[in-house]
Amino acid sequence: MLPERLSLYMQLTRMNKPIGTLLLLWPTLWGLWIAGNGHPDPRILLIFILGTFMMRSAGCAINDYADRDIDLHVRRTSGRPITSGKISPKEALSLAAALALISFLLILPLNSLTLLLSIPAVFLAASYPYTKRFFAIPQAYLGIAFGFGIPMAFAAELGSVPPVAWVMLAANIFWSIAYDTEYAMVDRDDDVHLNIHSSALFFGRHDVNAVMACYAATLFLLALAGRMANLGLYYFSGLAVAAAIALYHYSLIRERRRDGCFKAFLHNNWFGAAVYAGIFLDYLK
Repeated sequence: MLPERLSLYMQLTRMNKPIGTLLLLWPTLWGLWIAGNGHPDPRILLIFILGTFMMRSAGCAINDYADRDIDLHVRRTSGRPITSGKISPKEALSLAAALALISFLLILPLNSLTLLLSIPAVFLAASYPYTKRFFAIPQAYLGIAFGFGIPMAFAAELGSVPPVAWVMLAANIFWSIAYDTEYAMVDRDDDVHLNIHSSALFFGRHDVNAVMACYAATLFLLALAGRMANLGLYYFSGLAVAAAIALYHYSLIRERRRDGCFKAFLHNNWFGAAVYAGIFLDYLK
């Protein structure tokens, strides 16, 4: 029945779990606001918000397709639509392709540089699920994939990608390593059993310190980007709030308990929101 099918598609694309979309959206909004000098083109803003939603959903479908044999052996993921047999792998790929096509159609009205940058953006989103099989820190690759909306935002607004965009992308890479390591700490035992790479395994007993070091690198690079963009007090106040949030995450992950690590991962929404609020208020003054 159609309602049941739609429910399965929502589970496959994680539309019922918006945290991933938010973690993808915040850095895109950072880029749009700075590139637009506080006043991004409303048309471009709408395109990027819708595109972010579509590409994250497509990425989730591809992820479940790639991990369908792995998810079968993990209690947390064994009930996912593909693994449980409720959606076929071919059907999942077709849905991912349809969502990616919609994303591409959305950006067709934008300039040629943005269209050109969409090619590596799609490649990054599609290939990320496979990196955990060979790359020691797949979370770094995720950071590039999740942050590629930043150079695309500058390209759409300015027709070029200035150095500040790449500094912000670097900041997003470290942020992604921080929050996805917290997530990986939840699945550490399963990853060891399945011989899957993750930053939590790579950092080993230094995982908590590594997460905090990545937060520090994120904040340093965002501060550098703020100086390059001539942002002021409100922006750096936002970074101070984000730093306080990172310290709160330390209290959640230091004991390495699953519930605390997962709570810290989810709470990164507020880290991204704090940075965006600082940008928004600084241009509003």
